[in-house]
Amino acid sequence: MTSFYYVMIFITLTASATFVCHGQESPAQEATDEVHPANRLAGESSLYLLQHAHNPVDWYPWGEAAFEKAKRENKMVFLSVGYAACHWCHVMERESFVDPEIAALLNDRFVCIKVDREQRPDVDQIYMLAVQIVSRGNGGWPMSVFLTPKGKPFWAGTYFPARTGDRGQATGFMSVLKQIDEAWTTQRDAVETQAEAVTSLIKANRSGIAEEELEAAASALNQNLIDRVAASLKDQFDPVYGGFGFSDAQPSRPKFPEPSNLYFLIDRIERESTSEVEREATLKMLTQTLDGMISGAMFDHIGGGFHRYSVDRQWQIPHFEKMLYDNGQLASVYAAAYKITKRQEYRDVAIAICDFVLRELKSNDETFYSSLDADSEGEEGKFYRWSKKEIETLEKSLSGFGEFASVYQFRETPNFEGEFFAPEPKRSLTEVANQKGQSYEILRDSLRSVTDELRSIRERRERPLRDEKVLAAWNGLMIAGLADCGRLLDRPDYVDAAKTAADFVLAKLAADDGVLRRDYASGAKKLDGYLDDYAFFVSGLIALHRASGDAKWIDAAESLTEKQIELFWDEKVGGFFFTTAEQSLLIVRMKNPNDGALPAGASVAGENLLYLNKHSDLFAEKKYLGKLAVAAAAVIKQNPAAAPRMAAVLADYIESE
Repeated sequence: MTSFYYVMIFITLTASATFVCHGQESPAQEATDEVHPANRLAGESSLYLLQHAHNPVDWYPWGEAAFEKAKRENKMVFLSVGYAACHWCHVMERESFVDPEIAALLNDRFVCIKVDREQRPDVDQIYMLAVQIVSRGNGGWPMSVFLTPKGKPFWAGTYFPARTGDRGQATGFMSVLKQIDEAWTTQRDAVETQAEAVTSLIKANRSGIAEEELEAAASALNQNLIDRVAASLKDQFDPVYGGFGFSDAQPSRPKFPEPSNLYFLIDRIERESTSEVEREATLKMLTQTLDGMISGAMFDHIGGGFHRYSVDRQWQIPHFEKMLYDNGQLASVYAAAYKITKRQEYRDVAIAICDFVLRELKSNDETFYSSLDADSEGEEGKFYRWSKKEIETLEKSLSGFGEFASVYQFRETPNFEGEFFAPEPKRSLTEVANQKGQSYEILRDSLRSVTDELRSIRERRERPLRDEKVLAAWNGLMIAGLADCGRLLDRPDYVDAAKTAADFVLAKLAADDGVLRRDYASGAKKLDGYLDDYAFFVSGLIALHRASGDAKWIDAAESLTEKQIELFWDEKVGGFFFTTAEQSLLIVRMKNPNDGALPAGASVAGENLLYLNKHSDLFAEKKYLGKLAVAAAAVIKQNPAAAPRMAAVLADYIESE
């Protein structure tokens, strides 16, 4: 695979500010109360786009009109990508996109496009590669990318404060715009050359496999490849706090749940061919990670569900947004961990996730909304945090609060922004109970009345904004989570909730022609589905078949998988493209074989094909699974940690051959 890091960036700027969503607001630029006339985003269904619909910036949604204007007027394109629950997206909007001077410069010298990454993951994937190329591997949101009129990126960053000096040494957005404009005006040939170089690197990295690599990949498709994945995860494992990716060289690196890693560990533990020594070592990695994630405030101990990630190694303080896709996957993970360990706390965590989603993210039609914002009342985490004064009042008025305060560290130094508390026991409650010499169940029950009261108090606060997009892909992950929890935890009510959601998605997002739509927001269906929409939703249907045995779910899974193969299959080297061949505005047709916070569509498609091979006459022949396995082996051979969820598929495929 071609390296990202051989491009010489000719525009020299101080690096953009960190995208980790945690920090103090800038005092230098306050949001204006002026209401501007609606711009072109006012007609969009995306909450994120609507949040910018009254900016003075002359925003365009992604589409032909913006690029036609850029070509006609020979202007650069400024592409801004984010999502509705993103804290720093809000900050940049308040600081820069409502600023009249910055807006005037943007409108005069650029054609400005605003994209919701959750609606258009195809656009997000391509230009995030540009950010990583320019920033030597860093990335995040809001994404700020500068393009030629043909859509080719030549410079990129993430969040920028409005002006230099607003936040330490970071270059201000106004300065960035002026330097980019000067480069476009005086160094046009250099800009065009760099755009071609960055675009070439994006194209070279689009899939991670070339046709000539297939033979070597096929020969590498054996147990040794799976063992290399396990060894790679061991190397990345944090032996102190659990999780993956910590290094002494990057001690402040954020820590994400990474469910795909946990899926691989669970598969390895449950596989009969795994040795007892390896099983015990793998189980330790799994339980230490699961315990770590519920020891800090990344898990919402009062309302249930997980926040998106921790800004520290210890899982202590989260970025407070809550995403449907995380919680869907983690519900499945904790339920499976309960099945393996019989630890009641894991069962309770899985139930708390499902109850949170059904209480706070369920739509009127029984499907599931996308996310809850990190912010409320303009401040990050305000809905979830507790002040010293509030704690003092609760101590006096609420029976049993003393034990709760002791367990959740309310008597220690404030852990959030130096003055607030985010509840965190610093250990699993099972370990806290053991140290108290009592059972987990007794401790849990003794804390329950206070937990319920604090949730009731919290509900009276101004709630974080909810992004009410219904995405087929993310609903598929949550349907799978509910079905898995229903099956493994003996909760038929969760299976029923999953059935109702699946029925609605099939009725509203699956068209008569068999094409699955991406999203449903404000009653509008605009976009055809991507690979993830098909693969993730089919995984939900399969989870329902496992939970209920009802043939309707396997029939629907067969039909959608047939359409998925028709639209996304790569006949040349095998595997799946992320988009159909009809996305004309995209500079490259991407593949994304790597598992991240979201699993790769190819990984989940592999799981689906495994199941269909065993339970469907239509897919009993392994043609597609075999070619997908070889393509995946090429990626994993190159980078063993790239696709752990797919590696679990390959382990099954290898044993069955």
